[in-house]
Amino acid sequence: MNSELIYDWNQNYAPGLKPQRPVLLNDESLRDGLQCPSVRDPSIAEKIEILHLMEALGINALDLGLPGAGVRAVEDVTALAREIVANKMKIRANCAARTHENDIRPIAEIVQKTGLPIEAATFIGSSPIRRFTENWTDDFLLQTTEKAVKYAISLGLDVMYVTEDTSRCDPQTVKRLYSTAINCGARAIVICDTAGHATPMGALALVRFVIDEVVKPSGEKIRVDWHGHSDRGLAVANSMAAIIAGVDCVHACAIGIGERVGNTQMDQMLVNLKLMGIAPWEDQDLTQLKQYCQAASRATGVPIPANYPVVGEDAFRTATGVHAAAIIKAYRKDDVVLANTVYSGVPSHVFGLEQIIDIGPMSGKSNVLFWLERRGVAATDELVERIYRRAKASDHTLSDAEVTECLRAALKEN
Repeated sequence: MNSELIYDWNQNYAPGLKPQRPVLLNDESLRDGLQCPSVRDPSIAEKIEILHLMEALGINALDLGLPGAGVRAVEDVTALAREIVANKMKIRANCAARTHENDIRPIAEIVQKTGLPIEAATFIGSSPIRRFTENWTDDFLLQTTEKAVKYAISLGLDVMYVTEDTSRCDPQTVKRLYSTAINCGARAIVICDTAGHATPMGALALVRFVIDEVVKPSGEKIRVDWHGHSDRGLAVANSMAAIIAGVDCVHACAIGIGERVGNTQMDQMLVNLKLMGIAPWEDQDLTQLKQYCQAASRATGVPIPANYPVVGEDAFRTATGVHAAAIIKAYRKDDVVLANTVYSGVPSHVFGLEQIIDIGPMSGKSNVLFWLERRGVAATDELVERIYRRAKASDHTLSDAEVTECLRAALKEN
């Protein structure tokens, strides 16, 4: 878009606020996403379809599942791993596991069967409230962490060490748990806002604490991940704050599916990273974003709300006269980019979509004229007036069928 037509305050970054390194994305749709109480567990064919769309969007990694959950989980994880190997996909794989040998061992067995390197994402609760509920002592947590990480390393697995509920955990425990995991061989750690408690300021403070007090003193090259939930509606904002604070990777799910109200929305992360020009997403083709979201919606049975950002049916649709008139004037200038930007903060064409102008009670006659023009229908004064009157008398945006009904009535009269 012509920068002379938009003054972009979003680009006025304060020093240090725009990350200078690539930001990675880890897709949790097929594991944490399936913990949503309302989902249907997709078939393996549906999971493979979603996997290929992740690859097409350039998503860096995915959680294949939790093989410790049982036979079906093992079968699905194995099938997905084989699909990655067979198609020489770039996407990297990990599997969730409790800090227990019975969860870790199946991951190593799948690696042996398929030849795909799979990172073991071993998780354990950390916050005082969880420790009190479970009657866990500090020594129990540290010993369990040490045993699990060393066991995974002994099986030849890379370890991603995950502390649940980190955003409500005391600094001393955060420091001791991550330091123990790193000392035992973990080379990735995940900071979790498991209960959706964090605010952007809290996420930034927590990430900076972990990097300054754990990662830097370790002297090791450690990947730091952020895993957030949407209970306060702040998941994307928290993820952005975590990126500013220094995390390397954000975990997210298609259309934000997941436990309770869900995880960080992967699609919204992709949109914002691209529009913010953050590497490597500024040049990534995201025209299949809607297909990815629709595939996840079909497979899980979770509907996409009409007003959902970018991929919802109303995202680039208007029936308001003033808005539509501006978009139509942009089209008259033969400028699709202008039309897609004049009344939208997200340029629809970047994501393989377009502006849609409908007719409703808030519409002007320009909406009617444009609707007819787009469909190659001659716009007589009588026809335009008929549709316009129908729209003004309606309590909703007219469907194509309702507008067509006006066309047929006009034809009969003539």
